[in-house]
Amino acid sequence: MLCTTSNGMENNTQQNSYSNNPNQGQDRGGGNRGGGRRGGRGFGPRGAVKSEFDQKVLDIARVTRVTKGGKRFSFRTTIVIGDGKSRVGVGIGKGKDVAQSMQKATNKAKKNLINVVTLNGTIPYQVESKYNSAVVLLKPAKGGVKAGGPVRVVAKLAGIKALTGKLIRRTNNKINIAMATIDALKKIKAIKEIPKVQEVNLVK
Repeated sequence: MLCTTSNGMENNTQQNSYSNNPNQGQDRGGGNRGGGRRGGRGFGPRGAVKSEFDQKVLDIARVTRVTKGGKRFSFRTTIVIGDGKSRVGVGIGKGKDVAQSMQKATNKAKKNLINVVTLNGTIPYQVESKYNSAVVLLKPAKGGVKAGGPVRVVAKLAGIKALTGKLIRRTNNKINIAMATIDALKKIKAIKEIPKVQEVNLVK
């Protein structure tokens, strides 16, 4: 009788302790699961490949198209990309949100890449180009890029170290200025070496 009573009391005490601490047996398991989640946050793609092109957002605008059913809003993004090694391109993309328009603009810029001819970190000779309302004049220079706005962005991403850029017709349209700069850089051709004139000895 005494043994039974003592066992019953022990069982009661254990049940009371479990009832007071219902999560006592789950501390280890819960701790492991929590630790697993905390450790899992660090997992992700390692060694992600960096793009060979640097990009610069030139302009983001919200555009509206009026239809029969009402107005439709979208975003237009202009992006300049370049590898800093004579390749540069400009792309314009439209989308329902900014991310979509940026992705489209980047893809178009990659399709419109051009190779820029440089000589000692600058352009070989003076060149001028017109695109819509923008007229851009580019000159070779020394001591850095002396230009502002879209001309500077295009020149830097193309890898040009020194340049003087001037807007002959001033306009606030960044897209026209960037496209005029691209057209001007397209006109530059490699300077071919002029063959030396051989002297001819006249025989009397």
